[in-house]
Amino acid sequence: MKIISSKNAPEAIGPYSQAIQTDRYLFVSGQLPINPETGTEAGRDIEVQAHQVIRNIQAILKEAGYELTDVVKTTCFLKNMEDFATFNKVYGEYFVQCPARSCVAVKEIPKNVLCEMEVIAYR
Repeated sequence: MKIISSKNAPEAIGPYSQAIQTDRYLFVSGQLPINPETGTEAGRDIEVQAHQVIRNIQAILKEAGYELTDVVKTTCFLKNMEDFATFNKVYGEYFVQCPARSCVAVKEIPKNVLCEMEVIAYR
């Protein structure tokens, strides 16, 4: 088991790792729409936040030698299901290989942001 950490993604806000690599799998912890350079929330709308979440995931994947095309499963959390169509549009720009996915609305997300995503990649 190897801990993966990228300076190009926000630091963990608790006692967990950005990602863990085991054999050929990479498990990326839930990423928030936090700009890693400023440590602040990226925008106030779902489109901007969704782009930032995926850029953070890309940075962690890259650190471990993976790409978005290696992602086999995503779990997406939305604060409001009314944002689903916009989130889905942004998601589709990045995940063209259509990995397995769950997408649910949740009552709250840390830092009161609009979305969070975790992924599993395989190489």
